[in-house]
Amino acid sequence: ATFHIGGSDALGIVYRVGKHGTNVKVGDEVVVHCGRWDRDCPTVAAGGDPMYSPTFRIWGYETNWGSFAQFTKVQGQQCMPKPQHLTWEEAAAYTLVGATAWRMLHGWGENAVKAGDVVLIWGGAGGLGSMAIQIAKAAGAIPIAVVSGPDKFDYCERLGAKGCLNRNDFDHWGMLPHWQDAEGYAAWLKGARAFGSAIWEVLGEKRAPNIVFEHPGETTIPTSAFVCDTGGMVVVCAGTTGFNATVDLRYLWMRQKRLQGSHFANAVQSNQMNDLALRGQLDPCLSQAFRYDEIPQVHQLMYDNKHPHGNMAVLVGAPQFGLGARAEAADAGSPGAR
Repeated sequence: ATFHIGGSDALGIVYRVGKHGTNVKVGDEVVVHCGRWDRDCPTVAAGGDPMYSPTFRIWGYETNWGSFAQFTKVQGQQCMPKPQHLTWEEAAAYTLVGATAWRMLHGWGENAVKAGDVVLIWGGAGGLGSMAIQIAKAAGAIPIAVVSGPDKFDYCERLGAKGCLNRNDFDHWGMLPHWQDAEGYAAWLKGARAFGSAIWEVLGEKRAPNIVFEHPGETTIPTSAFVCDTGGMVVVCAGTTGFNATVDLRYLWMRQKRLQGSHFANAVQSNQMNDLALRGQLDPCLSQAFRYDEIPQVHQLMYDNKHPHGNMAVLVGAPQFGLGARAEAADAGSPGAR
């Protein structure tokens, strides 16, 4: 192509298979994860995590041939089985955010989510947060969602959140005041402690989050690092409010907390996430679907922060909405909100 074709989530039918596509055949219905890498890269060839390969790219964002087209070109390892109980548009909506959330919660050794963990999830009603709530719940953990208003509480709780916090009830967000600014730091500390107390109220006991699921970045990292439990982890995959994060290192080293970066997921992790969807334990949280010619308007909704809860999808080849679900698989269902 002489121009960029975007789109990093997809559901489709295999049309042609190359020599390396040993896991799929023509006619297979597949969902596509967005991780691409060079199979001949020494890191990959040696069995290392391809996420650390210098050849790793996000398909449809850092590479061409994305999903906003009738045909796309992907690697065989990107293809995973479509959950048969989902419609085309539902199945197209969850792989990027789902796999990202899976690696964040399951990918970091001794800090991987486990039964009984408290997991604080920023943006719980968004595409990423809605996946994190369900993945944490499926692991037996206790998710708590942070959202922008009480109108999103019920949505998150139906997905499995123990309870919700309204971030607009607090005003200490932003860059951490300098520790030599006694007045400014004291005001911030008062707000951070109030936020921590609100977590206790949701739990009904004085427990700190074992994992803080971070992606706002600049405005929230100081509080995330403060409220995280001793030996716990703040795992971050983005900086939607900015990239200059500040942390009081005293709480980080004295309480031996982990500040962990995380980016998308490898093929094993993507398939582990998809297994949840195949079993009907991961709702794609599709809030709205659009026609192909509405793609510009959908991007504008996201730019203006006016998009609905959860995820959105666009029909490319399907003639109408609501197709693709197999009647015999419908009983598998999906928990949560549709």
